[in-house]
Amino acid sequence: MTCRGLIISAPASGAGKTTIMLGLLSALRARGLTVQPFKNGPDYIDPAFHAVASGRSSLNLDSWAMSREQLAGLIGSHTDVDLMIAEGSMGLFDGVASKGETGNGASADLAVLTGWPVVLVLDVSGQAQSAAAIAHGFATFSPKVRLAGVILNRVASPRHEALIRKGMAEAGLRVLGALPRRQSMALPERHLGLVQAEEQPQLVALLGELGEFISTHVDLEQIHTLASGTLGHDASPVAIAPPGQRIALARDAAFSFIYPHLLEGWRRAGAEISLFSPLADETPDPDADACWLPGGYPELHAGRLAAAAHFLEGLRRFAANKPVHGECGGYMAMGAGLIDAQGTRHEMAGLLGLETSFGTRRMHLGYRLATLLAPIPGYETGQHLRGHEFHYATIVQQPDDKLACAVDANGASVTEAGSRRGLATGTFFHLIAPAT
Repeated sequence: MTCRGLIISAPASGAGKTTIMLGLLSALRARGLTVQPFKNGPDYIDPAFHAVASGRSSLNLDSWAMSREQLAGLIGSHTDVDLMIAEGSMGLFDGVASKGETGNGASADLAVLTGWPVVLVLDVSGQAQSAAAIAHGFATFSPKVRLAGVILNRVASPRHEALIRKGMAEAGLRVLGALPRRQSMALPERHLGLVQAEEQPQLVALLGELGEFISTHVDLEQIHTLASGTLGHDASPVAIAPPGQRIALARDAAFSFIYPHLLEGWRRAGAEISLFSPLADETPDPDADACWLPGGYPELHAGRLAAAAHFLEGLRRFAANKPVHGECGGYMAMGAGLIDAQGTRHEMAGLLGLETSFGTRRMHLGYRLATLLAPIPGYETGQHLRGHEFHYATIVQQPDDKLACAVDANGASVTEAGSRRGLATGTFFHLIAPAT
């Protein structure tokens, strides 16, 4: 028996993949089907929306950062479902220039590995029969990637839809749905992507409405029937080393960017996770073996964090005897100070001498392959780690010892690879998986 699934992809970002993915999850769930969602690539926001829509944790699958065994293990450990649906990233064949563990990170890599056919989302604004030429190109570009059909998005009128369907029929392509323009369905965004799921109190109602919209305009029976795959159920999850037996994990609106497969792997290894909220002025569990501060949006809550005296003092006490590691936003909160977009400096924990600023935004984006120069919780000196960096903060000063040497996906050296002081360590890149 194989893992039956589909991949929702598109020619480019902005075509409506996430909206359609969420609508499909909601609509299929409403019909009583159990659907396991996945996200291709290093995205920590979309999976949270997938989880609300499907009722199941959504996991990232990344061919650049994960080995074939890791990918197969993640998929094979979630087979108690009616079907699987993965949301692609960027365009179907878009990835980095060089190969990583299994591929270059493109959604097409995942299609080849799993045998899942692709549903191509097309933004048909401003075109008619020409949309078929685009879809035909994607259908024939790689013989290893199968196109199940297309969903037409942002259709202007019944006449517009008829013209596009005519072109698709002539190209021998299946139309699985046609969605009329509907601006009210847009999800709010900010600088790193969608506003987080937990910050949207009306999300459940919106997803219900989105599911009804998809049910009306997409052939769900065909979607279910077309799901297939070549990957078997027998793959076992690859072990993930936890930071400790008991882990104090920051979790709130300022610190929520951690990949679900890591949490799942830590728990599978027998670790206990003790959550605490810095924004609620809570401290890490003093009985924990290690503290982990994930990324998020500390810059949006810098004033509250600076005023959370109980949290800051508790974190300092913890770091005096036990390891604390921060990623991106967590790294910034461990520093001496954070300057917000208005130019106001906020005092942070001071575990590191790092000073960061959002006064002048500059995007830092890309895969990272790092070699540790000192241990972090769960990994020893010399360990190679694969991760991803995405932030707009700039470093004002970083006086501490260097934590790692890092290169990007093309092998070019990355100047900033984290810092360390005592038992405190931090990086701007988010860990995805150890390199094999």
